[in-house]
Amino acid sequence: MNAKRIFEDLFVLELANNHWGQVERGLRIVTDFSRIVRFNNVRAAIKLQFRDVDAFIHRDFRDRDDIRYIKKTLDTRLDRESYATLVQAIRKSGCIPMATPFDEKSVDLCADLGIDIVKLASSDLNDWILIEKIATTRKPVIVSTGGSSLKDIDDLVKFFANRNIPLAINHCVSLYPSEDSELEMNQIDFLRDRYPDNVIGFSTHEYHDWTSSILIAYAKGARTFERHVDIDDDDVPVSKYCSLPEQVDTWFKSWKKAVEMCGAPGSRKRLPQQREIAYLDTLVRGVYARHDLPAGHALSDEDVYLAVPLLKGQISCRELMHGEVLLQPVKADQPIMIDAIDSPYASSEHLKALIYQRGL
Repeated sequence: MNAKRIFEDLFVLELANNHWGQVERGLRIVTDFSRIVRFNNVRAAIKLQFRDVDAFIHRDFRDRDDIRYIKKTLDTRLDRESYATLVQAIRKSGCIPMATPFDEKSVDLCADLGIDIVKLASSDLNDWILIEKIATTRKPVIVSTGGSSLKDIDDLVKFFANRNIPLAINHCVSLYPSEDSELEMNQIDFLRDRYPDNVIGFSTHEYHDWTSSILIAYAKGARTFERHVDIDDDDVPVSKYCSLPEQVDTWFKSWKKAVEMCGAPGSRKRLPQQREIAYLDTLVRGVYARHDLPAGHALSDEDVYLAVPLLKGQISCRELMHGEVLLQPVKADQPIMIDAIDSPYASSEHLKALIYQRGL
Protein backbone atom coordinates (compact mmCIF):
# COMPACT_ATOMS: atom_id res chain seq x y z
CA MET A 1 0.00 0.00 0.00
CA ASN A 2 1.16 3.51 -0.80
CA ALA A 3 1.44 5.19 2.61
CA LYS A 4 1.49 8.68 1.17
CA ARG A 5 -1.73 8.05 -0.71
CA ILE A 6 -3.37 6.77 2.48
CA PHE A 7 -2.25 9.46 4.90
CA GLU A 8 -1.33 12.63 2.99
CA ASP A 9 -3.82 15.49 3.27
CA LEU A 10 -6.00 13.42 5.60
CA PHE A 11 -7.93 15.09 8.40
CA VAL A 12 -8.93 12.97 11.38
CA LEU A 13 -11.94 14.19 13.35
CA GLU A 14 -12.25 12.36 16.65
CA LEU A 15 -15.66 12.22 18.31
CA ALA A 16 -14.82 13.61 21.72
CA ASN A 17 -15.65 11.43 24.70
CA ASN A 18 -17.39 9.01 22.32
CA HIS A 19 -20.20 11.61 22.02
CA TRP A 20 -20.99 10.82 25.67
CA GLY A 21 -22.32 7.39 24.77
CA GLN A 22 -25.36 8.80 22.94
CA VAL A 23 -25.78 7.31 19.48
CA GLU A 24 -28.19 9.99 18.28
CA ARG A 25 -25.75 12.67 19.37
CA GLY A 26 -22.97 10.84 17.58
CA LEU A 27 -25.04 10.74 14.40
CA ARG A 28 -25.63 14.50 14.63
CA ILE A 29 -21.89 15.05 14.97
CA VAL A 30 -21.25 12.88 11.90
CA THR A 31 -23.88 14.79 9.91
CA ASP A 32 -22.70 18.26 10.94
CA PHE A 33 -19.00 17.63 10.36
CA SER A 34 -19.40 15.66 7.13
CA ARG A 35 -21.18 18.71 5.70
CA ILE A 36 -18.17 20.86 6.59
CA VAL A 37 -15.90 18.24 5.00
CA ARG A 38 -17.90 18.23 1.74
CA PHE A 39 -18.18 22.01 1.65
CA ASN A 40 -14.38 22.35 1.89
CA ASN A 41 -13.72 19.42 -0.45
CA VAL A 42 -11.20 17.79 1.86
CA ARG A 43 -10.48 14.15 2.69
CA ALA A 44 -11.44 13.28 6.25
CA ALA A 45 -11.80 10.34 8.61
CA ILE A 46 -14.22 10.39 11.52
CA LYS A 47 -12.76 8.44 14.41
CA LEU A 48 -14.49 6.49 17.16
CA GLN A 49 -13.07 4.97 20.33
CA PHE A 50 -13.55 1.24 20.92
CA ARG A 51 -13.33 -0.35 24.37
CA ASP A 52 -14.46 -3.69 25.70
CA VAL A 53 -15.52 -1.96 28.90
CA ASP A 54 -16.28 -5.09 30.96
CA ALA A 55 -12.73 -6.33 30.47
CA PHE A 56 -11.06 -2.93 30.25
CA ILE A 57 -12.00 -1.83 33.78
CA HIS A 58 -11.32 -4.17 36.70
CA ARG A 59 -14.57 -5.16 38.37
CA ASP A 60 -13.38 -3.99 41.79
CA PHE A 61 -13.11 -0.40 40.49
CA ARG A 62 -16.31 -0.01 38.48
CA ASP A 63 -18.10 1.83 41.29
CA ARG A 64 -15.30 4.34 41.83
CA ASP A 65 -16.90 7.61 40.73
CA ASP A 66 -13.89 9.46 42.12
CA ILE A 67 -11.65 8.11 39.32
CA ARG A 68 -12.56 10.37 36.42
CA TYR A 69 -11.25 8.19 33.60
CA ILE A 70 -13.13 5.13 34.84
CA LYS A 71 -16.38 7.03 35.33
CA LYS A 72 -16.17 8.60 31.86
CA THR A 73 -15.43 5.25 30.22
CA LEU A 74 -18.45 3.66 31.91
CA ASP A 75 -20.72 6.60 31.15
CA THR A 76 -19.84 6.61 27.45
CA ARG A 77 -19.88 2.86 26.74
CA LEU A 78 -21.58 1.62 23.57
CA ASP A 79 -22.51 -1.83 22.29
CA ARG A 80 -21.54 -3.37 18.96
CA GLU A 81 -24.80 -2.42 17.25
CA SER A 82 -24.33 1.22 18.20
CA TYR A 83 -20.80 1.25 16.83
CA ALA A 84 -22.03 -0.43 13.64
CA THR A 85 -24.68 2.26 13.22
CA LEU A 86 -22.10 5.01 13.57
CA VAL A 87 -19.61 3.35 11.22
CA GLN A 88 -22.33 2.98 8.60
CA ALA A 89 -23.26 6.65 8.99
CA ILE A 90 -19.62 7.73 8.66
CA ARG A 91 -19.16 5.72 5.50
CA LYS A 92 -22.46 6.96 4.05
CA SER A 93 -21.43 10.57 4.78
CA GLY A 94 -18.40 10.22 2.51
CA CYS A 95 -15.87 10.15 5.34
CA ILE A 96 -13.46 7.34 6.24
CA PRO A 97 -14.38 5.17 9.25
CA MET A 98 -11.51 5.13 11.72
CA ALA A 99 -11.19 3.95 15.33
CA THR A 100 -8.85 3.83 18.29
CA PRO A 101 -9.03 0.36 19.89
CA PHE A 102 -7.88 0.32 23.51
CA ASP A 103 -7.85 -3.46 23.93
CA GLU A 104 -7.48 -6.63 21.90
CA LYS A 105 -11.19 -7.39 21.61
CA SER A 106 -11.72 -3.88 20.23
CA VAL A 107 -9.14 -4.62 17.53
CA ASP A 108 -11.35 -7.53 16.47
CA LEU A 109 -14.27 -5.11 16.36
CA CYS A 110 -12.27 -2.84 14.05
CA ALA A 111 -11.81 -5.75 11.66
CA ASP A 112 -15.42 -6.88 12.01
CA LEU A 113 -16.84 -3.43 11.19
CA GLY A 114 -14.44 -2.78 8.31
CA ILE A 115 -12.59 0.12 9.91
CA ASP A 116 -10.23 1.53 7.27
CA ILE A 117 -7.50 3.05 9.46
CA VAL A 118 -6.53 2.20 13.04
CA LYS A 119 -5.26 4.77 15.51
CA LEU A 120 -2.76 3.85 18.22
CA ALA A 121 -3.18 6.24 21.14
CA SER A 122 -0.20 7.89 22.82
CA SER A 123 -0.94 5.95 26.00
CA ASP A 124 -0.55 2.64 24.15
CA LEU A 125 2.60 3.37 22.17
CA ASN A 126 4.53 0.71 24.08
CA ASP A 127 1.63 -1.66 24.80
CA TRP A 128 3.11 -4.47 22.73
CA ILE A 129 0.30 -6.92 23.35
CA LEU A 130 -2.11 -4.43 21.78
CA ILE A 131 0.35 -3.44 19.05
CA GLU A 132 0.90 -7.06 18.01
CA LYS A 133 -2.85 -7.53 17.80
CA ILE A 134 -3.31 -4.39 15.68
CA ALA A 135 -0.61 -5.64 13.29
CA THR A 136 -2.60 -8.82 12.59
CA THR A 137 -5.29 -6.73 10.88
CA ARG A 138 -2.76 -5.42 8.29
CA LYS A 139 -4.63 -2.11 8.40
CA PRO A 140 -2.82 1.26 8.07
CA VAL A 141 -1.99 2.78 11.44
CA ILE A 142 -1.60 6.33 12.72
CA VAL A 143 0.20 6.70 16.03
CA SER A 144 0.32 9.74 18.30
CA THR A 145 3.59 10.30 20.13
CA GLY A 146 2.52 12.29 23.20
CA GLY A 147 4.65 11.49 26.24
CA SER A 148 6.73 8.90 24.40
CA SER A 149 10.45 8.19 24.55
CA LEU A 150 12.62 8.15 21.44
CA LYS A 151 13.17 4.41 21.84
CA ASP A 152 9.40 3.87 21.95
CA ILE A 153 8.99 5.52 18.55
CA ASP A 154 12.09 3.90 17.03
CA ASP A 155 10.88 0.45 18.06
CA LEU A 156 7.38 1.08 16.75
CA VAL A 157 8.58 2.40 13.38
CA LYS A 158 10.87 -0.60 12.94
CA PHE A 159 8.09 -3.00 13.95
CA PHE A 160 5.62 -1.75 11.33
CA ALA A 161 8.30 -1.31 8.65
CA ASN A 162 9.38 -4.94 9.07
CA ARG A 163 5.77 -5.99 8.46
CA ASN A 164 5.24 -3.60 5.56
CA ILE A 165 2.27 -1.98 7.32
CA PRO A 166 1.79 1.73 6.53
CA LEU A 167 2.43 3.92 9.58
CA ALA A 168 1.95 7.66 10.01
CA ILE A 169 3.50 9.38 13.03
CA ASN A 170 1.67 12.28 14.64
CA HIS A 171 3.50 14.82 16.74
CA CYS A 172 1.26 15.25 19.75
CA VAL A 173 1.37 16.92 23.15
CA SER A 174 -0.98 14.99 25.44
CA LEU A 175 -2.25 17.93 27.43
CA TYR A 176 -6.01 18.56 27.32
CA PRO A 177 -6.21 21.40 26.44
CA SER A 178 -2.76 22.55 25.33
CA GLU A 179 -1.54 26.12 25.59
CA ASP A 180 0.12 27.64 22.54
CA SER A 181 3.44 27.69 24.40
CA GLU A 182 3.19 23.91 24.89
CA LEU A 183 2.74 22.85 21.25
CA GLU A 184 6.44 22.13 20.47
CA MET A 185 5.91 22.49 16.71
CA ASN A 186 9.62 22.00 15.98
CA GLN A 187 9.12 18.31 16.80
CA ILE A 188 7.63 17.97 13.33
CA ASP A 189 11.08 18.83 11.93
CA PHE A 190 12.65 16.24 14.19
CA LEU A 191 10.22 13.49 13.21
CA ARG A 192 10.55 14.21 9.49
CA ASP A 193 14.33 14.07 9.73
CA ARG A 194 14.43 10.88 11.80
CA TYR A 195 11.68 8.98 9.94
CA PRO A 196 11.90 10.09 6.30
CA ASP A 197 9.97 7.04 5.06
CA ASN A 198 6.89 7.79 7.19
CA VAL A 199 4.22 10.43 6.76
CA ILE A 200 4.42 12.84 9.70
CA GLY A 201 1.29 14.43 11.10
CA PHE A 202 0.09 16.76 13.83
CA SER A 203 -2.51 15.91 16.47
CA THR A 204 -3.46 18.94 18.49
CA HIS A 205 -5.51 19.89 21.54
CA GLU A 206 -4.94 23.65 21.63
CA TYR A 207 -7.94 25.92 21.94
CA HIS A 208 -7.03 29.56 21.25
CA ASP A 209 -7.35 29.61 17.47
CA TRP A 210 -7.81 27.30 14.50
CA THR A 211 -5.40 28.99 12.11
CA SER A 212 -1.87 29.40 13.44
CA SER A 213 -0.83 25.85 14.28
CA ILE A 214 -1.99 24.29 11.02
CA LEU A 215 -0.21 26.97 8.99
CA ILE A 216 2.99 26.18 10.88
CA ALA A 217 2.46 22.40 10.83
CA TYR A 218 1.88 22.24 7.08
CA ALA A 219 4.84 24.53 6.37
CA LYS A 220 7.02 22.23 8.48
CA GLY A 221 5.88 19.20 6.49
CA ALA A 222 3.04 17.66 8.51
CA ARG A 223 0.62 16.00 6.09
CA THR A 224 -2.08 14.47 8.27
CA PHE A 225 -3.92 16.38 10.97
CA GLU A 226 -6.15 15.49 13.91
CA ARG A 227 -8.50 17.32 16.27
CA HIS A 228 -11.24 16.32 18.68
CA VAL A 229 -14.65 17.54 17.54
CA ASP A 230 -17.99 18.13 19.18
CA ILE A 231 -21.26 20.01 18.77
CA ASP A 232 -22.67 22.62 21.10
CA ASP A 233 -26.05 21.92 22.63
CA ASP A 234 -27.74 22.73 25.90
CA ASP A 235 -27.38 19.28 27.42
CA VAL A 236 -23.68 18.48 27.11
CA PRO A 237 -20.73 20.77 27.91
CA VAL A 238 -18.07 21.07 25.19
CA SER A 239 -14.53 20.37 26.35
CA LYS A 240 -12.05 23.17 25.74
CA TYR A 241 -9.86 20.99 23.52
CA CYS A 242 -12.77 20.20 21.16
CA SER A 243 -13.58 22.01 17.93
CA LEU A 244 -17.05 22.99 16.81
CA PRO A 245 -18.16 22.76 13.15
CA GLU A 246 -17.51 26.44 12.40
CA GLN A 247 -14.04 26.16 13.96
CA VAL A 248 -13.18 23.11 11.86
CA ASP A 249 -14.37 25.05 8.82
CA THR A 250 -11.78 27.72 9.72
CA TRP A 251 -9.20 24.97 10.25
CA PHE A 252 -9.79 23.51 6.78
CA LYS A 253 -9.63 26.93 5.15
CA SER A 254 -6.37 27.70 6.95
CA TRP A 255 -4.91 24.45 5.63
CA LYS A 256 -5.90 25.42 2.08
CA LYS A 257 -4.19 28.79 2.60
CA ALA A 258 -1.05 27.01 3.85
CA VAL A 259 -1.05 24.74 0.78
CA GLU A 260 -1.47 27.77 -1.48
CA MET A 261 1.28 29.76 0.20
CA CYS A 262 3.79 26.89 0.46
CA GLY A 263 3.41 25.94 -3.19
CA ALA A 264 5.55 23.22 -4.73
CA PRO A 265 7.08 20.46 -2.54
CA GLY A 266 10.32 21.38 -0.81
CA SER A 267 11.98 18.35 -2.38
CA ARG A 268 12.40 20.00 -5.78
CA LYS A 269 12.92 23.42 -7.37
CA ARG A 270 9.68 25.20 -8.14
CA LEU A 271 8.79 26.28 -11.65
CA PRO A 272 8.47 30.08 -11.78
CA GLN A 273 5.22 31.47 -13.13
CA GLN A 274 5.38 33.14 -16.53
CA ARG A 275 4.23 36.50 -15.20
CA GLU A 276 7.02 36.34 -12.59
CA ILE A 277 9.57 35.72 -15.36
CA ALA A 278 8.12 38.56 -17.42
CA TYR A 279 8.37 40.94 -14.46
CA LEU A 280 12.00 40.04 -13.75
CA ASP A 281 12.87 40.42 -17.44
CA THR A 282 11.92 44.09 -17.17
CA LEU A 283 14.65 44.54 -14.53
CA VAL A 284 17.40 42.87 -16.57
CA ARG A 285 19.97 45.26 -18.08
CA GLY A 286 20.30 45.41 -21.85
CA VAL A 287 23.55 45.77 -23.85
CA TYR A 288 24.10 49.17 -25.50
CA ALA A 289 26.93 50.40 -27.76
CA ARG A 290 29.31 52.80 -25.99
CA HIS A 291 30.38 54.31 -29.32
CA ASP A 292 29.87 53.70 -33.02
CA LEU A 293 30.79 50.13 -33.87
CA PRO A 294 31.48 48.84 -37.39
CA ALA A 295 30.35 45.52 -38.86
CA GLY A 296 32.92 42.76 -38.31
CA HIS A 297 34.04 44.26 -34.97
CA ALA A 298 34.62 41.85 -32.05
CA LEU A 299 32.97 43.22 -28.91
CA SER A 300 35.00 43.95 -25.77
CA ASP A 301 34.22 45.50 -22.39
CA GLU A 302 35.19 48.95 -23.72
CA ASP A 303 32.63 48.72 -26.55
CA VAL A 304 29.44 48.31 -24.55
CA TYR A 305 27.61 49.30 -21.38
CA LEU A 306 24.64 47.81 -19.54
CA ALA A 307 21.45 49.72 -18.73
CA VAL A 308 17.71 49.37 -18.40
CA PRO A 309 15.31 49.07 -20.06
CA LEU A 310 15.83 45.84 -21.93
CA LEU A 311 14.13 45.95 -25.34
CA LYS A 312 12.56 43.16 -27.31
CA GLY A 313 15.23 41.40 -29.36
CA GLN A 314 18.09 43.08 -27.50
CA ILE A 315 20.81 40.96 -25.90
CA SER A 316 21.13 41.32 -22.15
CA CYS A 317 23.81 40.87 -19.54
CA ARG A 318 22.80 37.20 -19.55
CA GLU A 319 23.83 36.63 -23.16
CA LEU A 320 26.87 38.93 -23.41
CA MET A 321 29.95 36.73 -23.57
CA HIS A 322 32.48 39.22 -25.15
CA GLY A 323 34.20 38.51 -28.41
CA GLU A 324 30.94 38.36 -30.37
CA VAL A 325 31.40 39.64 -33.90
CA LEU A 326 28.98 42.29 -35.16
CA LEU A 327 27.17 41.33 -38.35
CA GLN A 328 26.10 44.93 -38.93
CA PRO A 329 27.15 48.37 -37.67
CA VAL A 330 25.64 49.75 -34.45
CA LYS A 331 25.47 53.46 -33.57
CA ALA A 332 26.50 54.81 -30.16
CA ASP A 333 23.90 54.36 -27.43
CA GLN A 334 21.85 52.04 -29.61
CA PRO A 335 20.83 48.58 -28.41
CA ILE A 336 22.77 45.61 -29.67
CA MET A 337 20.17 43.24 -31.09
CA ILE A 338 20.42 39.47 -31.25
CA ASP A 339 20.33 39.59 -35.06
CA ALA A 340 23.30 41.99 -35.11
CA ILE A 341 25.83 39.56 -33.63
CA ASP A 342 27.32 36.18 -34.43
CA SER A 343 26.26 34.27 -31.29
CA PRO A 344 25.07 30.79 -30.29
CA TYR A 345 21.83 32.46 -29.18
CA ALA A 346 21.31 33.88 -32.69
CA SER A 347 21.70 30.45 -34.29
CA SER A 348 18.85 28.93 -32.24
CA GLU A 349 15.43 29.96 -33.46
CA HIS A 350 13.90 28.92 -30.12
CA LEU A 351 16.32 31.02 -28.06
CA LYS A 352 16.02 33.93 -30.43
CA ALA A 353 12.24 33.82 -30.17
CA LEU A 354 12.47 33.98 -26.37
CA ILE A 355 14.70 37.05 -26.60
CA TYR A 356 12.17 38.76 -28.88
CA GLN A 357 9.33 37.97 -26.47
CA ARG A 358 10.87 39.65 -23.43
CA GLY A 359 11.48 43.29 -22.58
CA LEU A 360 9.76 46.46 -23.75
